[in-house]
Amino acid sequence: MPPKYTTDEDLELLAELGVDIAPEASGQRSAREERIIAGFEEIERFVNEQGRLPQHGDDRDIFERLYAVRLDRLRESEECRAVLEPLDSRGLLNAENDASLTLEADDEALLASLGVDAASENDVTQLVNVRSRSEIKAAEEIAQRTPCQDFDEFKPIFNQVQRDLDTGARKTIKYQDYAAVKEGDLFILDGQKVMVVDMGESFVSDYGRSDCRLRVVYDNATESDLLLRSLQRALNKDKASRRITNLDFGPLFSGIQAEDDLPTGCIYVLRSRSDHPFIAENRSVIHKIGVTGGDVKSRIANAKKDPTYLLADVEIVTTFKLANINRKGLEKLIHKFFSSARLELALPDRFGSQVQPQEWFLVPVEAIEEAIEKINEGTIEQFRYDRETVSLVRS
Repeated sequence: MPPKYTTDEDLELLAELGVDIAPEASGQRSAREERIIAGFEEIERFVNEQGRLPQHGDDRDIFERLYAVRLDRLRESEECRAVLEPLDSRGLLNAENDASLTLEADDEALLASLGVDAASENDVTQLVNVRSRSEIKAAEEIAQRTPCQDFDEFKPIFNQVQRDLDTGARKTIKYQDYAAVKEGDLFILDGQKVMVVDMGESFVSDYGRSDCRLRVVYDNATESDLLLRSLQRALNKDKASRRITNLDFGPLFSGIQAEDDLPTGCIYVLRSRSDHPFIAENRSVIHKIGVTGGDVKSRIANAKKDPTYLLADVEIVTTFKLANINRKGLEKLIHKFFSSARLELALPDRFGSQVQPQEWFLVPVEAIEEAIEKINEGTIEQFRYDRETVSLVRS
C-alpha cells in the first residue's frame, strides 16, 4: 500500500464547484466560559440588530438595560476579557460608550426579576435567562421543517437513488468532518436521505466564517432552509451519517466486477527512459497519466518516435482496470486535478518543430494512486494536489 498523505482539494475545482470548507476550531471550554460567551453573543446580536451599543436608562427596553449592565461587567472582569477578546471581532469590549454604569434601585429590581444578582461578582455567569453556548448551537441547528409542496419533483430522484444503491451504481461513504457540501449532494442523516437542492449566496458570519442558506429536501416529503454549517454540524454529530456518491464517481474499478459490467479500459501510469538531463534528474516523479480502452503495451510500442512519449522508450509503472466509466471524462478529471504540476517541457519532433506534451506531470506515483482512490470513493472534490508537499491535502 502507498503511504498516506494529509489531504485537500484542487483550488480550481473548488472555485468551479463553489465549495468552501473551513473547519471550525475545536476545543473544550468550561461551563463558566460557555456562559460568559453565550451572554456576550446576546449583546452582539443586539448590536447587529440595532446598530449601536446597549444603553442604561429608564426609557430603555428591559433587555437593552440588561445587556448594558452585562457589557459593563464583562469589561470590568479580567477573566471575562481573557475569554472574550479573541472572539470580539467588533471591538465591543473597548468601544466607547457615553452612558456610564449607574445602577439605580429600579435597575436592580429589573435585574433581579431577570435572575441577576446585581451585588454578585459572578452575576455574568449566573444569568438564568442565558442559555449555554451548546444549547444555543443546538437550537440553531434545528431548522423548522415544513411540508415540501413540490415533492413530486424530487420523489422520482430519491427512488432512483435507492435503486442505484441497491444495484451498486452508487454507494455510501462515511461523511468526513466539515467536508465539502455543494448543490445536488445527497446524504443519509438520521436515517433519512437528504438532498441539497439549492444554495443561497455566500456571506461571512460575525465570526469571520463563510456560510450560506440551503434548501434541503428530505425523502419523507419535508424540507428546511438550514445553514450550510448547521448541516455540516448535524452530519458530524450523527455517527451513522453517510455521503451518497454521485453516479459520475460510481464503482470505477473492476476489483469486484459484476457479470453485466462493461470493460472500459484502464488508467495507466508511465515513466520515461529519456536521457534528457531534466527528465533523468527527476525521473522518479515524472509520470505520464492516461486512460485508454486498448492495450497499453501496444500503445507504447513506438514511444521513442512519438513526442507524446517524450521521444523515448517508457516503462509501465502501474495500471488500474475500469468498468462502466467514461474514459475521456475520467482522464480530463485526473489531468485537471494535477494541472498545477504539469511538466513544462518542449521537445523538437522529427521535423524540428517544438512539441510540448500535455499528459506528463511532476507527481510521485503514491499521489497518483491516492487521487485515483479518492475518485473511486467519490471524494476527489474535497482535495487538491500541493506541489510543495508533493501530496494531496484537504481544504
